[in-house]
Amino acid sequence: MGRKIHKTEEIIQHPRTHELNVGNGMSKEESARKIGMTLQTLNSWKREYGGLRVDQAKRLK
Repeated sequence: MGRKIHKTEEIIQHPRTHELNVGNGMSKEESARKIGMTLQTLNSWKREYGGLRVDQAKRLK
């Protein structure tokens, strides 16, 4: 089974959704499972793309 290629919009949106879920009292693991990703992937995306807008992330990618 091949790897999924994520769009830039997803790379920006998923960590933000994760932060909102955790802020509303959901655990980090539950939030990652709800989004359908691993916690490690969300953390690495947050570290690499955190604070960027979509157009900036497209340029970076």
